[in-house]
Amino acid sequence: MRSGFVAIVGRPNVGKSTLFNAMIGTKVSIMAPRPNTTRFSVRGVLHVSGAQAVFVDTPGLHKPRNELGGRLNDTAMEALGDVDVVVAVLDATAPVGPGDRLVVERALGALGQGGHLLVVVNKLDRARPHQVLERLLEAAGVVEAHGEGGAGAGAEYFPVSARSAKGVPELVAAVLERLPEGPPYFPAGTVSDLPEAVAVAELVREQLLATARDELPHSIACVVTEWEWPRIRCEILVERESQKPIVIGKGAERLKAVGQAVRAQLDDGAYLELFVRVEPGWQRRRDALDRLGY
Repeated sequence: MRSGFVAIVGRPNVGKSTLFNAMIGTKVSIMAPRPNTTRFSVRGVLHVSGAQAVFVDTPGLHKPRNELGGRLNDTAMEALGDVDVVVAVLDATAPVGPGDRLVVERALGALGQGGHLLVVVNKLDRARPHQVLERLLEAAGVVEAHGEGGAGAGAEYFPVSARSAKGVPELVAAVLERLPEGPPYFPAGTVSDLPEAVAVAELVREQLLATARDELPHSIACVVTEWEWPRIRCEILVERESQKPIVIGKGAERLKAVGQAVRAQLDDGAYLELFVRVEPGWQRRRDALDRLGY
């Protein structure tokens, strides 16, 4: 039996969560075309014959602008502790920049002399062949510059499309082959250890990000405040009074649509109540972030 932990790291918007879900084979982490959609370390479990891989989706590493951004970076770095494999994700459509180099450097530093580094060049479905080749060569150069010996010496490279799953089976096979021998960490059938209340709050935030688009890129937080099945109360926090109408929508249409979309993903009979509340400057306030679990 092989088992182990696999951290997926990268800059914001490189497709980590889409890849995470594709590797597990089901949706565990929320997805949206917005930077820093992922705010928690989300663990998803892949069970195959003779092996169990625990994948960890992480917030995108970035230059923080507030207390929330700093905490997201801390969360990503903490996920690198005591893992067997790191999957560093780069965007095939964009040149390797300082943020990508930081990701690779931190991954190599965390792995040290043990563990394995798999560098993924994602978004084959959007990139031209010459772009993919350029990213692979750039990535190899970064690894060579920062990884003398240890994980850097054995780093491997995988061009994939997380959206279409092209190249994903080969990547998963490589991950499983590199896990150490050991017993499973989770019982058969476990897909994630994310608490139900957090999962529902994340589904609400995912739908809001999908509908509000660029109007509220970072200023939404969601938290389940009551859970008495089948009734679930979820609060949507914004920073300013002027943002409430954006979330609610004309005639409350946006809030209704969000509720319907989330309920469709819950067990039959769920009754979801959504409320919008102003929490001034929550992204910069430590007390608010502590309360929200960031």
